Amino acid sequence: MKSALRIALAAVATVLAGAASAATIKIGVIGPMSGPFALQGKNFKAGIDAYFALNGEKVGNDTLEVIYRDLPEADPARAKTLAQELIVKDKVQYLGGIYFTPDALAIAPLLEQGNVPLVIFNAATSAITQKSPLIVRTSFTLWQTSATMATVAAEQKVGKVITTVSDYGPGVDAENAFKKTFEAAGGKVVDSIRMPLRTNDFAPIMQRVRDSGADAVFAFLPSGPPTLGYVKAFNDNGLKGKIKFLATGDLTQESDLPALGDAALGLLTTFHYSVAHPSEVNKAFVAAAGKALGNPAELTFPAVGAYDGMYVIAKMIEATSGKQDAAKAVEAVKGLAWESPRGPMKIDPKTRSPIETIYLREVKKEGGKLVNAEIASHPDTPDLGFDQ
Repeated sequence: MKSALRIALAAVATVLAGAASAATIKIGVIGPMSGPFALQGKNFKAGIDAYFALNGEKVGNDTLEVIYRDLPEADPARAKTLAQELIVKDKVQYLGGIYFTPDALAIAPLLEQGNVPLVIFNAATSAITQKSPLIVRTSFTLWQTSATMATVAAEQKVGKVITTVSDYGPGVDAENAFKKTFEAAGGKVVDSIRMPLRTNDFAPIMQRVRDSGADAVFAFLPSGPPTLGYVKAFNDNGLKGKIKFLATGDLTQESDLPALGDAALGLLTTFHYSVAHPSEVNKAFVAAAGKALGNPAELTFPAVGAYDGMYVIAKMIEATSGKQDAAKAVEAVKGLAWESPRGPMKIDPKTRSPIETIYLREVKKEGGKLVNAEIASHPDTPDLGFDQ
């Protein structure tokens, strides 16, 4: 009788211990949920929802809770305030999201004091991960996409290029990466234009492109209304067919292709992800993320950065058994490799940014729909700008 009682009590203790070890782990995600870049914030959320749909909302016994904070445009002071509130008031163990580089740079000094890692879902300046050992990136860098496009331009025997980039960190990275790589391959950059972030009239830019005598124009702007305006201006000013268009994939994100119409056919970009990527992993992701969005036509690349970001955070939680230990969490994912919807992916132990395939894509029409069709690949591309 006493033995039976001891067994029963032991069983109850085991159940209680299991219940006690279960916790809710909070993840704070900062992104543009409203304003001109709201589509990108919606894609952050769609990627997270897709992760939960395909993998569940638990890591072991712990339940994941995501707390969203809206940052409509690049605003470093506001970004810092939001991050402080999430760490101090909401007691998050992880931060994620961040669309713009200046916001990531503003948050970096808070991480070690708060004992919180930051997983970047988008911001693409190489220098970000050097600002704190607690930052990991699951998107891409402008050096990856821009240097690859410079290699493509050289391979296609383009002689002279004019570069046009947004005048902030990623734009400077894009310009430097393209110019250094292209000129090392024997090409010449005849002019470089840096455009204010709020530029919306691109006709004067296109006139300078026309007058430059360049064979091609290389462009980078952050995805959103400006990229749509830039590509439309390129076409409307009669440059298509006369000057080769070379850009990062930000300029032909899938959600903009219907608005661009057939004028986008043939545009070449280099990027880490296309919704049309032909893999079973991507098909499952696209179905889940499209359902989360409600309108699958709005699915674009920040969603895959968020999806993979959640995968990395889950691995951090596993490695720390749910406890708050930012340094151990980051150390655990250095070298982490997996099959992403974009293809093979690995977190570089040195840069804490992805080593991934950068694809050359061409806008084509498939099944009556415009897509970024992958026509060539550059596997195992690291963050080439980390030491620049």
